[in-house]
Amino acid sequence: MIYEVTHTTRYTYEAAVAQCLNEVRLTPRALPTQCLRDHEIQVEPKPASYHRRKDYFGNEVTMFAVLEKHERLETIGRSVVEVMPHRAVTAVSGSWEHARDLLASAANGLLLEAFEYRFDSPFVAARPELADYARPTFTPGRPLMDALQELSHRIHAEFRYDPESTFIETPLTSILHDRRGVCQDFAHIMIGALRSLRLAARYVSGYLRSGAGFQGAQASHAWVAAFVPELGWQQFDPTNDVTPSDGHITLGWGRDYGDVTPVKGITLGGGGQKVDIEVLVQPHEPSAAS
Repeated sequence: MIYEVTHTTRYTYEAAVAQCLNEVRLTPRALPTQCLRDHEIQVEPKPASYHRRKDYFGNEVTMFAVLEKHERLETIGRSVVEVMPHRAVTAVSGSWEHARDLLASAANGLLLEAFEYRFDSPFVAARPELADYARPTFTPGRPLMDALQELSHRIHAEFRYDPESTFIETPLTSILHDRRGVCQDFAHIMIGALRSLRLAARYVSGYLRSGAGFQGAQASHAWVAAFVPELGWQQFDPTNDVTPSDGHITLGWGRDYGDVTPVKGITLGGGGQKVDIEVLVQPHEPSAAS
């Protein structure tokens, strides 16, 4: 499936901003199941400088500076992305305890890469409450893939999708208690539960196909990748209780939301601000010229 993605972020300031420095992660990753066919980032007012780099996790980062006074800043990321269906997992995984012990050994390159995702990050720290939430699913000797699928399903069934209920600063323990939030909260809950059992999980940022009947298709989306020693990184979308495939477009990944925030920056001046975000993902219609 080929998609056109448009991600628009508008900042409107109470007073003029003298200058700003920004970094955006709006470039979809190139993956075995995903091909970036076209991409551009437009900024208004026009930046004085651009710089592109890869971050620690291999995500594409675009940094820019606007040095003229402005009361409004608009950033638009446009992409054409081809996403292939993911192969269904048929292999059987070992027990979750076996995976935990293998990760602790960090014995080879893949395990060492996954090892760092077992530890606390700024938005997701291991907590006894999160381990307690996971334990009814992670019973002794249970295959890791079975437990991961059930945990994702439980979060979908037991938490309410409520865009007005949380902010990014809302503690995970509060979200766990209230059982409501949005996709980034559900991803953080699942990651925190797995890290509390000393398993490896990372946060995936991306998009959903618009009009697919999924929660979170109107904005950037988030889901989870967990490391399964026999299978590698396996993805789960607890918000929608699905296995990500050709309806999910991957922007990037990191330890939590803070590592893959789509748009962030600092300003000199401006006072208060209003932020409007629009995301549209739709099938690509080739032009007659192409």
